[in-house]
Amino acid sequence: MPISDHVAAVVPQAVQEAVAEVRTRIAEARARGGHGQDVTLVAVTKTHGPDAVEAAFACGVTDVGENRVQEAESKMAQVTVPVRWHLIGHLQRNKAKQALRFSLVHGMDSERLAVALHDEAAKAGRTLDVLLQVNVSGEASKSGVAPHDVPALADRLHALSALRVRGVMTMAPFDAAEGLLRDVFAGARALRATLQAAGHSAEWLSMGMSGDYEIAVEEGATHVRLGTVLFGSRT
Repeated sequence: MPISDHVAAVVPQAVQEAVAEVRTRIAEARARGGHGQDVTLVAVTKTHGPDAVEAAFACGVTDVGENRVQEAESKMAQVTVPVRWHLIGHLQRNKAKQALRFSLVHGMDSERLAVALHDEAAKAGRTLDVLLQVNVSGEASKSGVAPHDVPALADRLHALSALRVRGVMTMAPFDAAEGLLRDVFAGARALRATLQAAGHSAEWLSMGMSGDYEIAVEEGATHVRLGTVLFGSRT
């Protein structure tokens, strides 16, 4: 997906102010939640140009998330600052090879995709960091492994030695009430514990976007994926 010519350029000062406010809110949410985890801010720059990546990096944000491989690759070719690229969107199996360009793949949403990622990483002689995407809310519109399938899959993933399962990712329903948000995020935290019990490192918990990241942090998120709150609404 090419970057639209009609997307307004980001304003570095506005991004700086937004990042400062978000970091304050994350710190406050950590204090309220009591999990004591470190939280990585992943700046989601989809549909924004390379200037969004540069502006985020200037504010000390070194992790950038993209939903689509093609758009990410376009920006990678233009951005010179040393950010870590995260693939946070759905990935088709036939694009598994391109996933090797990312520091972390958040959306490993099926065993078939896991096998494809493993095979490409093994061919390249490297290990790929991945998160298991889980569909805690059960929404048909969302990808992810069903919670009841995670224990058996956790065992089978050990056979995919070129993958390092670093934790789980989930998405909560849009505009959900706080109680439901907490249920979804707590459910993801429990599934991370399932991976840990199965012998995976699984220290990370990617959950929370612009509308719900504070609750996600209270519930233990280690990675929050924020776009609109940093760069404004997309056209």
